[in-house]
Amino acid sequence: MNTAAFLFIAILTLAGALAAAVLPRLIHAALCLVGAFLGLAGFYFLLGAEFVGLVQVFVYVGAVAVLIVFTILLTRREREKDHASDWGGAVVALAVFVGLLWAIFQTPALAVAAPGIEPLTVRAIGEVLMTDYVWPLQCVGVVLTAALIGALVLVMEEKR
Repeated sequence: MNTAAFLFIAILTLAGALAAAVLPRLIHAALCLVGAFLGLAGFYFLLGAEFVGLVQVFVYVGAVAVLIVFTILLTRREREKDHASDWGGAVVALAVFVGLLWAIFQTPALAVAAPGIEPLTVRAIGEVLMTDYVWPLQCVGVVLTAALIGALVLVMEEKR
């Protein structure tokens, strides 16, 4: 079952990423990027990292992808012309894939088993965030709020 699930998730992720790099219409590419983000979250769930998978879904699918779609819808004023597919993004993606594959196969420690670790719970992550990392967490919140306000100011139209 794990092999079949891995193959399904891999096909979904690669197809979404390739379509996001190749499709000429930005809205279609952004929606395919959502599929790639969901595939990545599926990998996290398959590996047993449920918290990271949920963060992937909430942050990237729920926030970043929706922000990208809204930005495209709010800022595209001219009509899109039908162009042939731009294969530049696919070529760059393929080059990065080949480079990463080469680096993976050159790594000598692939046969070494990972040491066992104790499971990380959401409670432990919350305690660390609220005790040791309160200041960075607050700074990230302020930066994200400023980015949201800046995006709203950019897309607001002046009333005449």
